[in-house]
Amino acid sequence: MEMKLPGQEEFEASSAPRNIPSGELDSNPGPGTSPSPDGPSDTESKELGVRKDPLLFIQLNELLGWPQALEWRETGRWVLFEEKLEVAAGRWSAPHVPTLALPSLQKLRSLLAEGLVLLDCPAQSLLELVEQVTRVESLSPELRGQLQALLLQRPQHYNQTTGTRPCWGSTHPRKASDNEEAPLREQYQNPLRQKLPPGAEAGTVLAGELGFLAQPLGAFVRLRDPVVLGSLTEVSLPSRFFCLLLGPPMLGKGYHEMGRAAAVLLSDPQFQWSVRRASNLHDLLAALDAFLEEVTVLPPGRWDPTARIPPPKCLPSQHKRLPSQQREIRGPSGPRLTSAEDRHRHGLHAPSQELQRTGRLFGGLIQDVRRKAPWYPSDFLDALHLQCFSAVLYIYLATVTNAITFGGLLGDATDGAQGVLESFLGTAVAGAAFCLMAGQPLTILSSTGPVLVFERLLFSFSRDYSLDYLPFRLWVGIWVATFCLVLVATEASVLVRYFTRFTEEGFCALISLIFIYDAVGKMLNLTHTYPIQKPGSSTYGCLCQYPGPGGNDSQWIRTRPKDRDDIVSMVRKGLSDFSSVLAILLGCGLDAFLGLATPKLMVPREFKPTLPGRGWLVSPFGTNPWWWSVAAALPALLLSILIFMDQQITAVILNRVEYRLQKGAGFHLDLFCVAVLMLLTSVLGLPWYVSATVISLAHMDSLRRESRACAPGELPNFLGIREQRLTGLVVFILTGASIFLAPVLKFIPMPVLYGIFLYMGVAALSSIQFTKRVKLLLMPAKHQPDLLLLRHVPLTRVHLFTAIQLVCLGLLWIIKSTPAAIIFPLMLLGLVGVRKALERVFSPQELLWLDELMPEEERSIPEKGLEPEHSFSGSDSEDSELMYQPKAPEINISVN
Repeated sequence: MEMKLPGQEEFEASSAPRNIPSGELDSNPGPGTSPSPDGPSDTESKELGVRKDPLLFIQLNELLGWPQALEWRETGRWVLFEEKLEVAAGRWSAPHVPTLALPSLQKLRSLLAEGLVLLDCPAQSLLELVEQVTRVESLSPELRGQLQALLLQRPQHYNQTTGTRPCWGSTHPRKASDNEEAPLREQYQNPLRQKLPPGAEAGTVLAGELGFLAQPLGAFVRLRDPVVLGSLTEVSLPSRFFCLLLGPPMLGKGYHEMGRAAAVLLSDPQFQWSVRRASNLHDLLAALDAFLEEVTVLPPGRWDPTARIPPPKCLPSQHKRLPSQQREIRGPSGPRLTSAEDRHRHGLHAPSQELQRTGRLFGGLIQDVRRKAPWYPSDFLDALHLQCFSAVLYIYLATVTNAITFGGLLGDATDGAQGVLESFLGTAVAGAAFCLMAGQPLTILSSTGPVLVFERLLFSFSRDYSLDYLPFRLWVGIWVATFCLVLVATEASVLVRYFTRFTEEGFCALISLIFIYDAVGKMLNLTHTYPIQKPGSSTYGCLCQYPGPGGNDSQWIRTRPKDRDDIVSMVRKGLSDFSSVLAILLGCGLDAFLGLATPKLMVPREFKPTLPGRGWLVSPFGTNPWWWSVAAALPALLLSILIFMDQQITAVILNRVEYRLQKGAGFHLDLFCVAVLMLLTSVLGLPWYVSATVISLAHMDSLRRESRACAPGELPNFLGIREQRLTGLVVFILTGASIFLAPVLKFIPMPVLYGIFLYMGVAALSSIQFTKRVKLLLMPAKHQPDLLLLRHVPLTRVHLFTAIQLVCLGLLWIIKSTPAAIIFPLMLLGLVGVRKALERVFSPQELLWLDELMPEEERSIPEKGLEPEHSFSGSDSEDSELMYQPKAPEINISVN
């Protein structure tokens, strides 16, 4: 029996059911590697001696045809879920969660307890294996020979070919001299093979009724070395387990259900882990008993046994099942993690290395540079992927739309002092420089609504006091850059630990509503400028008519399936990656085909400042008195707060642990880059830029990496983000070159670009927990979804928390839309204060489910712990599952 180190079982159990091919993981060895959220890092795994078990494919071959012509026929298969062969329909059923009857498990246990158990069997072929299995005293030499011939008979496999008719494998019996080691051609061409990761193994269950047996015969074999047993399985895989369940005829489907029970047991990751390490019959039965202890019974008459339970969206964690496995396999002497250690490891995350104070001036900035420098070459090499090309096209159009929209708004707000050309040039220069130097290059810099509001207020102030706007704005920018450098020097970015989900959701909801409001407002304005004409109008319009008596001439053409499923999969994946781009091209094509008089994208044709008579460098004073350069520090202080909040809230959202970023963040370095770019854009008279939350999230989501090989019924696993610098850099280079692409870009209708804005805003708003809780306010209790937070927090408390967020969001919107918008930065900072005050209204347990704990609360929990009724550990409740669940991105933009 193999000895295991502490924590090894947990990792193996959590990783065993995953189907991630080694080639898809895009491993990036190097300094600063962050551990995976649901398992130890590679380094930690090596230190613990963790060895990941191969995935197991299980097949059930059933003996049919007694007493006439006996034949083995495949009737079921398992990887993670069960698939039944629907013979009449000529297909495999949809993957589903298997359901078993308790008597079948009990009969299986009795048969294995009295049968033959061979662990580490040295057989190297099917013939040797059959000879070992049939070597029992209860069989006479004649019966042994008949049984061996029967077991060596080639089974029928269902193979889905390019047509609609099923293809069955050969059923001719074979002799011992036949080459049973050679797999069939159909085994290599089976589409299922492509869904199994490298190193997968097979387990075969043979079950059926055999009239010449006087008593049941059961055998369970674990091969010492996995061996390909010819055509025993439909996929050519080395076999590790072999289970034989035969006996005289009985009423019902006794052996069929016992075979299913054995297959379900082998597909269970905990049972499989135990059986791989079992040393005798006692260990095997103990693993089966442990499985029986966790079986959930559905009462008869309260459900339909023929109903198939669909696979869950997220496989439950195996963590809660570990203690029983440790008691059975390792014994009571194995070391355990304490309750506080367990909470600290799985639930409450410690602050990341980027948010640790060094106590030195610019210490955080220096650490960020040292941490990101080793990754710099890979930031360009990792971009050599087709998915990055799709992301460039999508984000480019979104960035151009944003530049045009905010450029036009800025021109209106500043009375032509800045315009679309400055917006294009500033976006290209600032964005490209940020992608080259920043700590988190996935961030997209852009003009934002809050900064635009401040620009409008600053221009109004300059006009009211007869100031020269651009020189005054230059000194505001110089002071903002100075204040931001002071924040970088004093490591103020560590304060982002106080930006919990409450603050993030409030800010993200505000930005999303700005996107939605602007997009809807502009499209409504188009209805007045470009009204839709009625049918029969002499100008233009869309005339829809019903087809005549002859009906519609369009026909459905039935296409033949491809010869290879992988080609279809690649095409489908390509369409998915370019779905947003194809939608934009489709909109442009429809506009051109129908000849609609829609406004088109307007790009500046000349490279010169919008304001006549000014150069590209702003004069330091202009006509302003010198002391205004000092007075500019007051509005700069407010703008510095806005820049800090806007930049760092977006950075916190982008660098959440749910995204599984491997190259780390760079909060101090990002703020330093923003400060330098603030100075540069102020000198050139270009707009100010900061991280754009919605577009940055869309950029990250367009670079999502998911596993390609997925077991039937399993959703693709989220592997992380394709971290690199090239997509953002190319986007901003193209944005700058758009000034010279006016002849091409002029064909893009503006409604299509407004649709991008609307889509990103709605997608971002609908994906946050805040939106789900707002829906609960308008939903009767009987129709409410079974959310985990509703199991732990009373509904009235949930509504109270949501109402407070709604009030804060409403105040932010009102202040942003009124002349009092000058204090808008302070209101954003006030969100953190409101969240801190909520600790007096809600308990730590409620805040843990509704939001997140602040640093002081996190530090106090490992010392004094939660109250017993709130404790995660020591409870068999299904709700304690949350702290062990792998987190998925909470705020995302679905672009595929």
